[in-house]
Amino acid sequence: MFLHALATAVPPARYTQAACWEIVQRSPVRQRLSKRSRLILHSILAGDHGIATRHFAVPDIENVFDLTSDQLNAAFRSAAPQLAATALTSALARAHLVPAQLDALLICTCTGYVCPGLTSYVAEQLGLRPNAILQDLVGLGCGAAIPTLRAASHVLAAHPTATVACVAVEVCSAAFYLDDDPGVLISACLFSDGAAATIWRATPGPTGLRAFDFDTLHVPADRDKLRFEQRDGKLRNLLDRSVPTLAASAVEHLWAHRGPRPVARVVVHPGGRDVLAALAPALAPHSLDVSTRVLRDYGNMSSPSVLFVLAETLRTTPPTATDGDFWLVSFGAGFSAHSCRLGL
Repeated sequence: MFLHALATAVPPARYTQAACWEIVQRSPVRQRLSKRSRLILHSILAGDHGIATRHFAVPDIENVFDLTSDQLNAAFRSAAPQLAATALTSALARAHLVPAQLDALLICTCTGYVCPGLTSYVAEQLGLRPNAILQDLVGLGCGAAIPTLRAASHVLAAHPTATVACVAVEVCSAAFYLDDDPGVLISACLFSDGAAATIWRATPGPTGLRAFDFDTLHVPADRDKLRFEQRDGKLRNLLDRSVPTLAASAVEHLWAHRGPRPVARVVVHPGGRDVLAALAPALAPHSLDVSTRVLRDYGNMSSPSVLFVLAETLRTTPPTATDGDFWLVSFGAGFSAHSCRLGL
């Protein structure tokens, strides 16, 4: 399948890490944390840990840690469709399409749950045809964008004349939780909100790029090292200290099975500073500088992040037919990792 457009979107509210520390300082939750936990938060938010700014969609971010589960769910239900629709509207404009020309819409998310899914809300907001195929992928975590593209390739295999949109959208601020667990503390310092939309057809588009050679790896034995659990009706992120090593091992496995075609650029999900440091040796000599910049400017947006890296890579390093493919890789809950190629 061929890429016809790619667009990204973030909420307008932008915060430096120093501003996030000030929010923690003013929050009543600070009094419920141990001194060690407060030191961890200060070390990450006031130090240089690879993130400069993050964007949040929850309107009452000052009191996010004291919002009820119902309030957080309402924030997700309001913000996620709007953020997804913003990214998709931009992608459609770049492809010179109108919403009624979409035959299928696939949306992945893990930071909230609505039924019917986000596709129903976005289809209504943008005015998709009532017979458009709507498919929601929930629970794949940070790695979800690439499996969603793989699902789109199956839609196009069955319907070669279709136009398919994929959206990865996360409102991580609606899943913020804070207690004395180090993984929970680190999660609150890393994650942010964003969306990325892509348009695909079975025939070449303006970029000429084709997505193919999808691969995946699941390691259920490590499921509890990185996943959401429910606590008091809220999502609470479990983040084990071994995650950078797990990510590197999973990505190295996929890299070893990538096939003989040359790779010009690696486009990797920027899970965090320590994650990128662990990945660098496995993917050497390929540079992870674009992932590092996306992490710096946006934080970890979960599933949309790898597509933000792709957008920046396409902007700065246009692909050529002679240098090789772009190799995309993402990873997250499961524990799982996913890859594909984009080539001319």
